[in-house]
Amino acid sequence: MAENLCDRITELEIRYAEQEKIIEDLSGEITGQWKLITALNKKLNALTDRFLELEEQTAPEITVTRPPHW
Repeated sequence: MAENLCDRITELEIRYAEQEKIIEDLSGEITGQWKLITALNKKLNALTDRFLELEEQTAPEITVTRPPHW
């Protein structure tokens, strides 16, 4: 009985260590993805601003005129 109990405890310790390693790996992966998402959001915002600037520069000026029915 004692040997069986000792084997079970050893197996549980091994599983716990493996799960702890997996959790650490996943946490590191999430951190890396979060940094990448933040960087991509900054680039997207910069490109959006640049696009709007270019769009304003190329848009023709619309002159304000009175409608014909006035």
